[in-house]
Formats: sequence, C-alpha cells, structure tokens
Amino acid sequence: MTMWYVGLKSVHVTCVALTLVLFVVRANWMLFAPERLERRWVRILPHCVDTMLLLSALGLVLLLGQYPGVQPWLTAKVVALVAYILLGTIGLKRGATRTIRVTACLAALLVFAYIVSVALTHSPYGLFA
Repeated sequence: MTMWYVGLKSVHVTCVALTLVLFVVRANWMLFAPERLERRWVRILPHCVDTMLLLSALGLVLLLGQYPGVQPWLTAKVVALVAYILLGTIGLKRGATRTIRVTACLAALLVFAYIVSVALTHSPYGLFA
C-alpha cells in the first residue's frame, strides 16, 4: 500500500504544479497574446493534466478510505475545486470584459492557494487553522 500511496501522491502533486503553471501561462496569454490560446496543445494539454490530477485524487481517496462528505477538509477541497473551475472558465474564456477576466483569474489563483493550504493542513480552514 505504501508504494501505491507514494506513487499516487507523487503524480497528484506533480499534476497540481503543472495545473498551476498551465493556468498562469494561459492567463498571461489571454491578456497579452490571445492568439496563442488557439494552439492545439494549449487546448488539449491542460485537460489531460487535470484529468490525471482528478484520477490521482480519486485513487488517493479510495486507497486511504477518506471521502468528501465524511472528512471536512476533503469536502472543502471539492467545493473549492468547483469554485476554481468556474472562476477559471470565466477568467480564460467566458468573461465579457478584460476586467472581469483578470478579476476571475486572480480569484481562481486565490482559491487554488486555499485548496493547497487545505491539503497541507488537512483542515477546512487551511492556513487559517
């Protein structure tokens, strides 16, 4: 079990880092080089990384037997993940104005930081625990 845990956690943490980097790059391109967002790999790679992130999270949940709805910190992460996805969609695609997009991207980054803090502290209060 230890080998599976270490492997899944490594994949999960790597995907977290890649997700952050790809989001920041796409947000930067949205502001300064929107034509780059049309590249095929830019439209595909983030979804592949996010799928691996969610699959590794599911694997960790099943392996450890800790479930959202039972563990408050995991519930907080799932709720925050939904908020991050919605804000990211507004920030990168659906925001009507540049100001809305920038604000949504910044809010998404704050939510991302909250999710990481919850993961590190195992508390729904994150760094405020």
